[in-house]
Amino acid sequence: MAERMGGGCACGRVRFEADVASFDAYLCHCRMCQRASGNVSLAFFNLPQTDVRWAREPDWYPSSPIAERPFCSGCGTTLGFRFKDGSEKMDLTVASFDEPGRFKPTAHFGTESMHRAWLNTEGLPEQRSDEYQLLQERWAKAGAAPPAS
Repeated sequence: MAERMGGGCACGRVRFEADVASFDAYLCHCRMCQRASGNVSLAFFNLPQTDVRWAREPDWYPSSPIAERPFCSGCGTTLGFRFKDGSEKMDLTVASFDEPGRFKPTAHFGTESMHRAWLNTEGLPEQRSDEYQLLQERWAKAGAAPPAS
């Protein structure tokens, strides 16, 4: 049975609800996703477009002749991917969900552009942002709180 989950952009302007039947997600490494996100890969959750309800319709960027991407023009958050025609499904970015930690990567796509050095980062030094004093001071000076984890 599907579970309804919420999500949205960084500023809260664009929100969605999605019916999630499985928490299987994937990483896309294709150059189109790398360029669109400015990152080495995108974590996506694939689902039928009819299982997504937008509280406020996102803006759509035609990222190629065959695809478009929902995003928030207010804060720039990348929200997903869909083919312009011929598909009943779409992808939502895992991190745009309110509870992204519930999703698990089960596959890689676009591996011809994969940057393998970024796959296994186990053993690299780690720093918690909530324990980084200078960052906490900046949030306090701004009169704001950091985003919840």
